[in-house]
Amino acid sequence: MTTTQPLTATQILTELVSFPVLGGDSNLPVLNWITNYLDSYGVSYQTVPNEDGSKAALHCRIGPAVDGGIILSGHMDVVPTVGQPWDTDPFKLTLKGDKLYGRGSCDMKGFLACCLASVPLLLSRNTAGRLQKPIYFAFSYDEEIGCMAGDITAEAIRDFYDEKPAGAIIGEPTMLVPMVGQKGIMVYTTTVRGSQGHSSRIKEEVDAIHEAARLVVWLEDKMDSLIAAGRTDDRFHPNHTSIHVGTIKGGSAFNIIANECSFDWDFRNIPMDDAQDIIDAFEKHCQERVALRRQTFPGFAIEHVAMHPPVPPLDTAEDAPIVDLIKKITGASKTSTVAYAAEAGQFSNAGFPSVICGPGDIAQAHRANEFCAVEQLDGCMTMIARLADSLAES
Repeated sequence: MTTTQPLTATQILTELVSFPVLGGDSNLPVLNWITNYLDSYGVSYQTVPNEDGSKAALHCRIGPAVDGGIILSGHMDVVPTVGQPWDTDPFKLTLKGDKLYGRGSCDMKGFLACCLASVPLLLSRNTAGRLQKPIYFAFSYDEEIGCMAGDITAEAIRDFYDEKPAGAIIGEPTMLVPMVGQKGIMVYTTTVRGSQGHSSRIKEEVDAIHEAARLVVWLEDKMDSLIAAGRTDDRFHPNHTSIHVGTIKGGSAFNIIANECSFDWDFRNIPMDDAQDIIDAFEKHCQERVALRRQTFPGFAIEHVAMHPPVPPLDTAEDAPIVDLIKKITGASKTSTVAYAAEAGQFSNAGFPSVICGPGDIAQAHRANEFCAVEQLDGCMTMIARLADSLAES
């Protein structure tokens, strides 16, 4: 790519949306476009590949190698469009009125486009010596299937640069309102293995569906017990850790005792609830059920498969410097929280106090006719320019 005239955020977003890179897919096509763009401006960058080289995260720095810079973080993957009634081609950015329609326009290629469109501005200010502290880009993959690369991206920045950034802005869609908290998330498939036989022998066998149903009820009771114990945080809606069973499958006929039943479940924990405590409590209960039911059927078992490691929640203090900064560059007077999971908790755990703030409305994400308003992209460009101004202050 040879850059002659700087591309606008909308022009870059047009390119990014054209890559149908879903969570779980190789992200190299969209990554290659981004690296070619950075190459055209002479921006040095590092890629962080996965084990087989089919995917990679990216990070770079614009500005001096000094402490106190800010990371701008986003992900390159999107969710599927299968089964959704789109009015336009989801992978062709379409302007209708003041809205830009396309998969990822809101979540969250709009933010990436603004970061990349800001490169000429950031470089010019750095060349003029006006950037006293650096700005970093951190672009990950597979966020949509469990924030799979958030940890390695944040740790790569921490370990590669000698200096230490002061914080991170994760550009998930918040209508440019700063979010200082997010819930964590964990997703499991639990499989119950019982015995098979004639349904009239229900007391002589162990029905996997019956046992799975008991576990489902236990999970709901666990959620209710946390609420009853006062484990609530009114910054979130809902204000408690949610535990939910989304799918269940088992059995072969009404008159056959099921020897297998599995269900998918997740929990989204508020910051005060530790993910491992929930996992340990459920596992303890499962072990008790195994010990009891093996008295009837020695082969009884309960197995769990995690979709991904637990994604940590975010809980950034209101008086943290990163919060003051984001209020300054957005003009916001208040902060809020989000119930969805993001990579902010991972960046925070890596030592970078984090705030979630980006263009677009989360209500438009993951649905047909996803859009980001042009006004939101303009606002994000202004936010990044003000960030550069703030980092120019000595």
